[in-house]
Amino acid sequence: MQNASDQIKVFSGRSNPALTDEICQYLETHPGRAHLETFPDGELFVKLHDDVRGRDVFVVQSTCRPVNDNLLELLVFIDCLRRASAKRITAVLPYFGYARQDRKDEGRVPITAKLVSNLITEAGADRVLTMDLHAAQIQGFFDIPVDHLEAAPVMLKQFQPLDPKTTVLVSPDVGNVKRARGYAERVGCDLAIIDKRRTSGSTAVVNNIIGNVEGKDVLMIDDMIATAGTLCEAARIVKEHGARTVRGAATHAVFAGPAFDRLEKAPFTSLTVANTIPVPNEARQRLPNLNVLSVAEILGEAIARIHKHQSVSSLFMKV
Repeated sequence: MQNASDQIKVFSGRSNPALTDEICQYLETHPGRAHLETFPDGELFVKLHDDVRGRDVFVVQSTCRPVNDNLLELLVFIDCLRRASAKRITAVLPYFGYARQDRKDEGRVPITAKLVSNLITEAGADRVLTMDLHAAQIQGFFDIPVDHLEAAPVMLKQFQPLDPKTTVLVSPDVGNVKRARGYAERVGCDLAIIDKRRTSGSTAVVNNIIGNVEGKDVLMIDDMIATAGTLCEAARIVKEHGARTVRGAATHAVFAGPAFDRLEKAPFTSLTVANTIPVPNEARQRLPNLNVLSVAEILGEAIARIHKHQSVSSLFMKV
């Protein structure tokens, strides 16, 4: 692509510098220089080595594990950029942590996704760029513009060619139906839905399947793999209902708790994730069928369009 402008600056937090490097390669620029340090007492410190006065600045930081450290680092970074007189600050969150705490589903619980949105805004961000939010309505939690990207173009390219007659898109739970339906419509294949009943934050019980998967090649799409309970139970149930093969895919590779143990035992032909979160070496060692796709081009193109005041939504038209 063409050079964006010498007025653009892309900085990286410590959560995912490799992705930031790829984004900068796409933009044909170098990552902004900054010094980030954790003091012995646990306090964070950020110092910019590049001038950002009057510049359009993007700071890339996934609020993945350690979630609270990465979140606070993002806030401190934004405050540092604001006080250094950056013209506009865009918080680029390939993965938005706390997204599952988006509503009061029982009494006396917080809506932490809204709190995090407020913190990012109050720190001084002018806009947010993120990908595959767990709940799309989180965009409305912000009082600043939010560009919500999808990893669908990268995922669908990986799975081509797909035979619509033999492929079924499966949503591993009811809450993911809209995302799975979007994939199914693009591929032109049938959709099936797993009826899940969650028993706690780390366990789930699958009771039923809506749709036909017998003799079909199943492609199971989700926004994230956390403890992998949902995805693995869904894979088990579609195999019990006669699925020929099962491929799993998710944008965010959270991989928490018993995820690896569950995924090793699950009947997946392949498992595909994006690099919105750094994939640990343990995952590559224990999951030989794991594919990691880069979303740097999508994020890079979105950053270039934001910088040039061009349409970001037109990116979706290409899918």
